[in-house]
Amino acid sequence: HHNIESISLCFFFCQFLSPQLWLCYLSQFSKQTYRFFSFLYIPFLLSFFSSNNNKKKSFSPLSSVFFSIIMGPHQNISSLFLIFSVLFVVAAADCSNGTCKLDDKCSSDADCGPGLYCLSCTLSFQGNRCVRSTGTDPFKLVNSSLPFNKYAFLTTHNAFAIEGEPSHTGIPRVTPTNQEDNITQQLNNGVRGLMLDTYDFDGAIWLCHSFGGQCHDYTAFEPAIDTLKEIEGFLSANPSEIVTLILEDYVETPNGLTKVFTDAGLMKYWFPVAKMPKGGQDWPLVSDMVTNNQRLIVFTSVKSKEQSEGIAYQWNYMVENQYGDGGMEKGNCPNRAESSAMNDKSKSLVLVNYFRTLPLKPLACVQNSGHLLDMLMTCHDAAANRWANFIAVDFYKRSEGGGAFLATDTLNGQLLCNCGDVHSCAKGSTPGSCTRS
Repeated sequence: HHNIESISLCFFFCQFLSPQLWLCYLSQFSKQTYRFFSFLYIPFLLSFFSSNNNKKKSFSPLSSVFFSIIMGPHQNISSLFLIFSVLFVVAAADCSNGTCKLDDKCSSDADCGPGLYCLSCTLSFQGNRCVRSTGTDPFKLVNSSLPFNKYAFLTTHNAFAIEGEPSHTGIPRVTPTNQEDNITQQLNNGVRGLMLDTYDFDGAIWLCHSFGGQCHDYTAFEPAIDTLKEIEGFLSANPSEIVTLILEDYVETPNGLTKVFTDAGLMKYWFPVAKMPKGGQDWPLVSDMVTNNQRLIVFTSVKSKEQSEGIAYQWNYMVENQYGDGGMEKGNCPNRAESSAMNDKSKSLVLVNYFRTLPLKPLACVQNSGHLLDMLMTCHDAAANRWANFIAVDFYKRSEGGGAFLATDTLNGQLLCNCGDVHSCAKGSTPGSCTRS
């Protein structure tokens, strides 16, 4: 039954089952028929390559197709021309110049659309893909009329330990890094919590890793005032945003922190300890914090400084899981030693750490994706069914797609409207029901 009808039927049937079947079937016919109907296969090849789903398909079947066309019983130069024509058009059809979407393959950041950048994650996928580079502002997307503890904020662990940061001491730095963007970039991309390690060093307050409990010229990153001035610039330019600083504090100079915050011009944004709830009550409304311009929340790890400098002692107000490798064990969310138990409801805020003891950048894209979401659920259960308010990660933009940004969206969806994603919350939503926008 070698006629046009049967060939056409075979074409539409085989293109969904096996490209090789289609070409083997055509190989029974004359050279002219084979060549003609091979051209019918071009749209299918184009569709295969240009489809958004092709990113997860193997190219081995297509290799077999090309081989079958070229090496079939009617091998000739026309077949070669056919293949190269298809490849040329396919290459031209790939996304580029800002048209690539989430999970699309890319060759540079310029290929990816707004809010995305081009990343290689060899442990998860081949080549480069467009992944998220910016967060969602829940204040603007949904509302800012809820208490501060009803929101979730992406937080960068060791936000100051920036890859490529030049030495400010003249001595090459020998210490790990945890982030790739500077502080201003982190804030502009949606980070709202910054973990900073503060030390006395060289007659000033510095941000530093330590060796033997001390800051050294080969572990120091920069004077704290430089970072704090970046934060002041962001708060000044964004009058509706709130930033939280979580200090691992080794400063022994009396009133040393107060002085550096004053010198950086940040005291005008200071949220006072007197307004922080200590019995598990709700925090003030975000809208009131913005109206009063009290948009900088600072926590210290030194208990005495709450009394001496008016800087909130972190674990009076939040519970926190174990940091480092101990906080990444599947199905387990223990509290760190300084924190009360995760299910202590007398603390209104919940902080979840999810980063390795030794930061490994190649692993971050996998860790900041599905594994992070799993841990948030584990810690939700451990924290008496409370969702995290802060998620602390290394290399915050690295992911398999949505990453820490998606995790934050998930938390805000749960906190703001009981949805699985903040984008599913209608404008003005409040907790209690999931209202689709």
